[in-house]
Amino acid sequence: MAGLDPLLQHPTRLTVVAFLGGCVEAEFSAVRDYCQVSDSVLSKAASALEEAGYIVVKKGYVGKRPRTWLAVTGTGRRALADHLAVLQRLAAAAEAAGREAEEQADGHAAGS
Repeated sequence: MAGLDPLLQHPTRLTVVAFLGGCVEAEFSAVRDYCQVSDSVLSKAASALEEAGYIVVKKGYVGKRPRTWLAVTGTGRRALADHLAVLQRLAAAAEAAGREAEEQADGHAAGS
């Protein structure tokens, strides 16, 4: 697991950064609904991501109603890309090891 971003190993935080990577910014409720989590779970994830510099949280109003928007930063985009690249390398290595193990098992069976 070397090279994986510990912050992005949490499914909600990974999903938040991935979702935000597809837009300029998103309203808190849209992110919450996409991630299928409660307000408190998203709030905790957003706080951790903001503290790391992966997202920015902007508060404002629409009319008289308070709103919160989230946006991924350049640092967050790079962290996501790096994390996904490590996952892809891990998956490719595991697949290659599986094929090798299968070939060895087939070779042992043929030699028996």
